[in-house]
Amino acid sequence: MLAQILVQSLQLLTMFYLTILILRFLLRLAEADFYNPITQFVVKATNPPVAPFQRMLPPWNNFDFATLLVAVLFQSLTYTLLLLLMGAMTDPLTLLAWGAVKVLSVVVTIYFFAVIAMIVISWIAPGNPHPGIQLIQQVTEPVMRPFRSVLPPMGGLDLSPILLFLVLNMLRVVVSHLEVAVGLPF
Repeated sequence: MLAQILVQSLQLLTMFYLTILILRFLLRLAEADFYNPITQFVVKATNPPVAPFQRMLPPWNNFDFATLLVAVLFQSLTYTLLLLLMGAMTDPLTLLAWGAVKVLSVVVTIYFFAVIAMIVISWIAPGNPHPGIQLIQQVTEPVMRPFRSVLPPMGGLDLSPILLFLVLNMLRVVVSHLEVAVGLPF
C-alpha cells in the first residue's frame, strides 16, 4: 500500500513538472510574451535543468531542443524511478522511447485543453487582459492559424476549432498506438 502511494505521488509530481517543461517549450515555440508573469514562473522553474543543456544545444529559431531533450530525459528518469520502486527494470533505449512518447502525449493533451479553454474564454470573457488568458491565446494561435485559413469565420462564428479537434483526436489515437507499440507501462 505504501509503495502504491509513493508511486502515485511520484507520478503526480513528475507529471506536474513535465507539464511545466513542455509549457516552456511551447511558449518559446509560440513566441509568447516573455514578460508575462506565468511565463516568468515557467522559465524560472525550469531554468536549473535546462540552462546547462542550452549551452550545448542552443535554440534554433523558436525551437528549443534543449528543453525538449530535458523533458524526454526527465520522463525517462521518472520511468526508471517508478520501475525501481516496483522492482523491475528495462533497457535505456526503451526508457528513452517511453519518455519521448509521453512527452508527445502531453503536448497533444496541452493543446487539446488549451483549445477548449480558448473557446470557453471567447464566450465568457472575450478581450480579458488576464496573463493566463493571454498565454492561452498566444499558445493556441499558431496552431489555429492554418485551420482558420481553411475554414474562415462564418457569420461571426469561428468554426476552425472543430477541424483542430478532429486533428488533435487523430493525433491522440496515433499517440495511444505509439504508447502500445513501445510498451508504455503507465
